[in-house]
Amino acid sequence: MDRAPGLSVRLKLTLSYAGFLILAGSLLIVGVWFFWSPLRQIPASRAFLVPPRSVLRGFIPTAAILLAFLLVFGLLGGWILAGRMLAPLSRITDATRMAANGSLSHRIRLPGRRDEFRELADAFDAMLAGLEAHVAEQQRFAANASHELRTPLAITQTLLDVARSDPNRDSGVLDERLRAVNARAIDLTEALLLLSRAGQRSFTREHVDLSLIAEEATETLLPLAEKHGVTIETFGDITPTVGSHPLLLQMTTNLLHNAIVHNLPEHGTVQVGAVIRAESVMLTVENTGEKLSPQLVSTLTEPFQRGANRMRGDHAGVGLGLAIVKSIAQAHDGALTLTPRAAGGLRATVQLPIASPHTDYVMGKSK
Repeated sequence: MDRAPGLSVRLKLTLSYAGFLILAGSLLIVGVWFFWSPLRQIPASRAFLVPPRSVLRGFIPTAAILLAFLLVFGLLGGWILAGRMLAPLSRITDATRMAANGSLSHRIRLPGRRDEFRELADAFDAMLAGLEAHVAEQQRFAANASHELRTPLAITQTLLDVARSDPNRDSGVLDERLRAVNARAIDLTEALLLLSRAGQRSFTREHVDLSLIAEEATETLLPLAEKHGVTIETFGDITPTVGSHPLLLQMTTNLLHNAIVHNLPEHGTVQVGAVIRAESVMLTVENTGEKLSPQLVSTLTEPFQRGANRMRGDHAGVGLGLAIVKSIAQAHDGALTLTPRAAGGLRATVQLPIASPHTDYVMGKSK
């Protein structure tokens, strides 16, 4: 926004200090003048208390000199004091300019005790750290997405080159492989679009029951669980929350799919539960499986991170399942927590705000 130029804050503070000193000095001089004036009415017998006329005549010039001195002293002292007080703002301004030019690694690190300027500088440093981490994450995500999208295209190109060099090759096998590669590329693209949609929070909110969503996801993935020899156990209460039914269903489906695929080779189990707390509702998906380290679990929500020794078969997904779950949970003002089980496997918990029965939602906004 363009604004007309004005006085600097430092000059304003300087003039304020000087003006205050002049006002205080003027009040002091006026007070002394009014104190001396009644003394001239004292009887002659007590005239020794009356100041000489020469003193009264010299009072006004002396007062003028004193006020001039106070003015110069106030301007000089105010300028120095204002400069020292506003020095932190100069550091914050420099850091802002550097951030605007793309340098997010710079930090103010304002020394001294906590005050308003220190709190502002610390908040600005925290904002820069968050922006730097976000930009790094986006760059990492873009690089990973480019790599993942390039893989099916490269496979397709290879298959086509092989088919061109060998005209007698079975076209049915080629067609089947191309369909599989194309399906994987479509799944990856749809997952990226879903992740972007959840991050932008561009969805309509409505009252939903998390336990019913869990049942719906369980019924959908029951054939996959039977194929993998996994038993699904469900439990829960009525868990009202507010959000997008399709996105929450996708979140629950991803958690359940992850629990089925990354399970024991046989006789694995998955427990799906929805419980209600004082101010939140919780969805828990817990599965058996191999033992996982806390360091490995902490990376599973990163895009395209499947973890070491994690299977990547026909149903392993595109590496965005838990990243999408985390994004959907955050878009609903919730949080995803992943914890390794002592006996092996993973426990995933999504905590969402409990729905208020007196709140209506239209187009993603409460009214």
